[in-house]
Amino acid sequence: MTRTPMAWVRSPRAARLLSWGCFLAAWQVAVPLLPTDLLPTPSAVAAFMVAELRRDTLAPHTVYASFGLSFQRLGVGLFLAFAAGVPLGLLMGLRRWAEDFLHDFAVAGLAMPSLAWALVAGMWFGFGDLAPVVTVTLAAVPFVVINVAEGARNVPADLLQMSTAYRVGRTAVIRHVILPALMPFFFAALRYGLANAWKGLVLAEVWASTEGAGWVIKFWYDAHRSQGIVGYALFFVLVALLIERVVFGRLSRWVFRWRPARQHDSPDGAGPVTAGASGRA
Repeated sequence: MTRTPMAWVRSPRAARLLSWGCFLAAWQVAVPLLPTDLLPTPSAVAAFMVAELRRDTLAPHTVYASFGLSFQRLGVGLFLAFAAGVPLGLLMGLRRWAEDFLHDFAVAGLAMPSLAWALVAGMWFGFGDLAPVVTVTLAAVPFVVINVAEGARNVPADLLQMSTAYRVGRTAVIRHVILPALMPFFFAALRYGLANAWKGLVLAEVWASTEGAGWVIKFWYDAHRSQGIVGYALFFVLVALLIERVVFGRLSRWVFRWRPARQHDSPDGAGPVTAGASGRA
């Protein structure tokens, strides 16, 4: 059946396009009204971004080299965060003494500003790759711990008791009971951990590195090129949206394909925490 123009206007894709159009229009209107000449117009930022993508840049490194290095640091830091956070989260969710012991530290980690981690890591490890990696790990691990702990506590007790009563094997219980209950919380940990790690990485590269996409923002700041600052900030936004739509969107639809279609868009919307206490305040 052919879709009418009105049906397309009401579609999610039209809403996204309209939101970006309103944003650009408001930006263009606001530039001459603000009491500063430092806010560039959308056209100036777009021209800068196109030049960067063409490798026509005054920065020491191209946008591809800068983001490539940042992705390497982000990947190593997130791997370490999940390697440490998943076991700790499971321990907190399954053992009350572990929750009592680790709860306050996990909540304190959620409250700690990423800038503090970046500055501390810079003082400890100096300029290089180690400080950004440590910052990413420390910024992401509390989100992993808290959400995985909530997921472990969310495993249906009646299903576990039924599995025991019917003598279901441990492998089958893990595959069909524990993992499905954990998946929404694991995705929440991945999403929010990545978001916080991404911001921590930028701060660490600004204050504790001489390379990377975050450092390039400081380079353009020192050069007094506002279109460079805004342009690289938009590069970060576009990369984050690309990861969300292409990676997380497709992966979540595949993992949660057993759910009703209306739940695919938000598999982690009913339960996982983002920045609050876990089970007990």
